[in-house]
Amino acid sequence: MALNCLIIEDQLPAQRILKRYIEDIGILRLVSTHSDAIQAIGTLNTQPIDLIFLDIHLPKLSGIDFLKTLKNPPLIILTTAFSDYAIESYESDVVDYLLKPFSFERFVKAVSKATNLKQQIISESSAKPVSQGIFIKSGYEHIRIDLADVIYIKSDADYTEIHLKSKKHLSSEPLKNWEEQLGAFQFLRIHKSYLVNTTKIEKLVGNQIFLQEDKIIPIGRAYKDGLISRYMK
Repeated sequence: MALNCLIIEDQLPAQRILKRYIEDIGILRLVSTHSDAIQAIGTLNTQPIDLIFLDIHLPKLSGIDFLKTLKNPPLIILTTAFSDYAIESYESDVVDYLLKPFSFERFVKAVSKATNLKQQIISESSAKPVSQGIFIKSGYEHIRIDLADVIYIKSDADYTEIHLKSKKHLSSEPLKNWEEQLGAFQFLRIHKSYLVNTTKIEKLVGNQIFLQEDKIIPIGRAYKDGLISRYMK
């Protein structure tokens, strides 16, 4: 199981070491490298990221403070040259804490922890019934829908459209909330305005996704690689 990862590190020598270790271990896919946490926000919003190698001492916003801003963070391995932050890092519920300079063996140990945790998350998610129902607030009503019936969700101005086989519901919840709520149920953001049930995908042609029930929706360039790497290998 390959994990998509980010490096957030402002020191070039440390970046080079992490890149070399990531290449050598062979079970990680480096999506991008950033010298500060603010730069990484765009990638996190457009690409499926499983693991972040996060330096604590960063310009503009520290790694710990950045981590606190993430509502549903990916797995985190903190890196730092200072041992003072060990207790605070574990209070932030990170996978591991690498004290620079760290060896390849120590790096492998940390990544193994992350891989095991990711496998556990996937197993727990797949154990949840796809037909699980949720209630959505539409106007003055709370309507129950089965997730297995949802084909895609579209953002439209101040509301979202939840498209089912033969009808749609309007909800005041923003698309970002649906993405966070349904990420464990095979739903994936494939466009700034679309969240799709990946079990409904029939084919990908160019920059369009063909879904069941003759639905065709666009896929954003920034999201295409993430979809292909995760579901279409």
